[in-house]
Amino acid sequence: MVQSRALSSYLVTPSELHSALKANPKSRIATSPRTVPLCASWFLPTSHLNGYETFRQRHIPDSRFFDLDATKDERSPYPHMLPSAELFANAMGKMGISKGDVVVVYDSAEMGIFSAPRVAWTLRVFGHPNTHVLNNFKLYVEQGYPVEEGEQGTYEQVEYPVPELDARKVVAFEEVREVAKDHGKEGSEEVQILDARPKGRWAGTDAEPRPGLPSGHIPGSISVPMSDVLDPKTKTFLPSEALKKLFESKGIDRTKRIISSCGTGVTAAVIDAALAEAGYKGSMRRLYDGSWTEWAQRVRPSENMIVTGET
Repeated sequence: MVQSRALSSYLVTPSELHSALKANPKSRIATSPRTVPLCASWFLPTSHLNGYETFRQRHIPDSRFFDLDATKDERSPYPHMLPSAELFANAMGKMGISKGDVVVVYDSAEMGIFSAPRVAWTLRVFGHPNTHVLNNFKLYVEQGYPVEEGEQGTYEQVEYPVPELDARKVVAFEEVREVAKDHGKEGSEEVQILDARPKGRWAGTDAEPRPGLPSGHIPGSISVPMSDVLDPKTKTFLPSEALKKLFESKGIDRTKRIISSCGTGVTAAVIDAALAEAGYKGSMRRLYDGSWTEWAQRVRPSENMIVTGET
């Protein structure tokens, strides 16, 4: 039975999710793995929308809600930094999610794809083996699959084991600074930094959504706006072949290491997922957790580490 519910790829279609949910054990005391839909709706501070409110208005039956603004490093001054392993395990346990459950993370219908890849990436960083992203809830709703409204249900807390963080998937400020300092130097290893923010914020012509934060980009970084990897109508990820052509057109070399970044580490995970779909190996991909919000506040003016313009 478990094998019949297995999802074959990281990105899951609405039809595949619906079939997996129908195959779930009917009994609440069943011990076999289940497929659990996990809503990760989140919006920028400038938006009038609220993640939990959109969940209340419409969500997949029996969904849990993952609060990105609550499940984070509580000691960090930067938003959405990875939580401690203990906090992560506690959050999963409170949602009634077990280590063996298959988790399918999804966004709001309004966004299509936005913050779900960040939550799915977080689960993978903490070693949750069966994690997927719904591609996407907008299509799920349009195709007439079941939804409901109301508050998140109450679930019996389970003992989720405290995991180890997979540091191979994450990169910190200090290393990104060294990469930026070495950019263009003869003999240095070329590490590609991709930036998922809109082109205007990367170029420094448009303001950041967080007051007081300058726009611009990390030296040598490549602008890959999140919208470029999504279908403009459906808001789903582009097909793998289209993603390959997109990354190749931007000169992104699959034989060199890649760091994905954005504003706060959320949409960087969209780029990371798109790279995976395009066949870029996981061993070559990492995510800059603090991203631009940390970078712009920590680099010193004398370092000239905030670049504006098209270079």
